[in-house]
Amino acid sequence: MDNYSQALNWAQHYCSKAERCSGDVLIKLGKYKLDEASTKRLLESLRKENYLNDLRYAKAYTMDQFRFGRWGRIKIRYMLRRKGLAEADIQEALEQIPDNEYLDLLKALINEKQKHYAGLEAYEKKAKLFRFVYSKGFEPDLINQCLDLSTDY
Repeated sequence: MDNYSQALNWAQHYCSKAERCSGDVLIKLGKYKLDEASTKRLLESLRKENYLNDLRYAKAYTMDQFRFGRWGRIKIRYMLRRKGLAEADIQEALEQIPDNEYLDLLKALINEKQKHYAGLEAYEKKAKLFRFVYSKGFEPDLINQCLDLSTDY
């Protein structure tokens, strides 16, 4: 079996175990030392056979990180860009997050974290809460709206 066939078999197996993006596959394909044309042909074959679909990956990654990682849109966008996905795929994936659930998550994160800052001054508490949810990837204007609505600090 030639190097291309081995790489294709490995890539099909790799992509069938979990959702992958082209960037992940390219990194792992390095061990097969394929030339650029063969690599391109292999990726096209995976896409044609529906083993590889960057939009499907972006949507799955977005919802997983939103629901389980409790990340905001900024952090999700950043991580998808790092994986080399197209901006159109990233945008479409981010649009599937329901706005009401997004705000509910932001409010829940703020309410959960407020308990840790019980003895602090209001200004210091607000600053710490802002930094916390900002580090989770939420937009500053939404954070300020939620913090201004909250009266617990």
